[in-house]
Amino acid sequence: MSCVKPTFLQRFTAPVIEPYARYQHADVLHAIRLGIAIILALLVNKVTHFPHGEWTTITVFIILGLLQYQGAIYTKAKERVLGTLLGIGTALGILWFNQSAGAWLWVDYALIGLISGLIGYLAVKNLGYTGLLTGITMLMIVSNLGQSSIGQDGIYRALNILLGTGVAVAATLILPLKSTLMWRFLLASNLEACSSLYAGVGNHIDAAEVLGDEHVNPAALAVEGVPVDKTLVAELQQINNRLLAVRPHIAATASESGIKKGTLETIQRTHRNIIGTIDLLLSAAPRLANIEIDDENHILLIHYQHELTQAMQHMAAVLRSPSDEVFRPITRIAVSAYPSVESLGFEWQGYFWLTQTLQVQLQELSDLLQETKPQWFAASGLRYQRREQRRIEHKGSETDLHL
Repeated sequence: MSCVKPTFLQRFTAPVIEPYARYQHADVLHAIRLGIAIILALLVNKVTHFPHGEWTTITVFIILGLLQYQGAIYTKAKERVLGTLLGIGTALGILWFNQSAGAWLWVDYALIGLISGLIGYLAVKNLGYTGLLTGITMLMIVSNLGQSSIGQDGIYRALNILLGTGVAVAATLILPLKSTLMWRFLLASNLEACSSLYAGVGNHIDAAEVLGDEHVNPAALAVEGVPVDKTLVAELQQINNRLLAVRPHIAATASESGIKKGTLETIQRTHRNIIGTIDLLLSAAPRLANIEIDDENHILLIHYQHELTQAMQHMAAVLRSPSDEVFRPITRIAVSAYPSVESLGFEWQGYFWLTQTLQVQLQELSDLLQETKPQWFAASGLRYQRREQRRIEHKGSETDLHL
């Protein structure tokens, strides 16, 4: 497939248009969006002239400052709105009690303390950030109980919080950054890297066999093969870094897509197990240098190497693809179908067992991704995916942009 080099205009507009470019430039887009959101909040304050307008901009920064992706932003915005409304309702109830009952001030203070304790208990148990905002909003309104301007400043602050939340949510639509897309692309990048790493395991075995034929001490392989080892170690470090980068997206992806968080955790755990198994295969490869293997089992080894490498590349391609493709089954070849494996040395039997373990793990991941595909595919933003598909069909280039 031919690859057309993007023009300057395409490079410049890609982060606004193409989903994969958003993945590559997420930090810069987040900074631009936050700046735009603050300007919008200042303009809202200019129009409304509400007292304590600083709470509009503060709220925008609280919601957007540390959160890049829509799922996490919407979750925090929802919790902030709910907490603010509950706080207003609770405060108005306290004010009504103060005005109607005409009780002594210490009774009102005792009531505020009791309700604050209850809110704190619920915040620790279930409400979390919503509970915290409920208490803060309530206290902004009732803290000056007994004064003539009671509650007015607090209510204005609460209104500005709601306005700031609305501005923050609206700003996410300017340059959408979806955790679901980031989750897909990080997982795809790791599968592709794992494919290269697994192919490197096979190359490592071949190199070891060649050195063994030349009567080189296999123990010296780790020394003489330093450039290869360093490359593989660096690749594995990058894979682990991406694995860690996936975790912050799990909760937001669950929010955006509706996939159960437990299912996403299972996908993450399987993802981690695949990396661990390939790491074990990489560690086992140099030990196979001078251990003989018959032709039949060598064919099995090559077949596994080809099929599992292709399987990981295919899974990565489907995860990145803007079209509704299907994950194909992983190879069904089984070690049990090759009785001659039992006659091999312990090291080769262990290697084949690890390889079959990798096969099972890849099939489990493939099944999980296929089962949840309608949800994460739809949550990725079909408009952008269709636009990307049209770009691919029109220009004949790859899905991944090399920007």
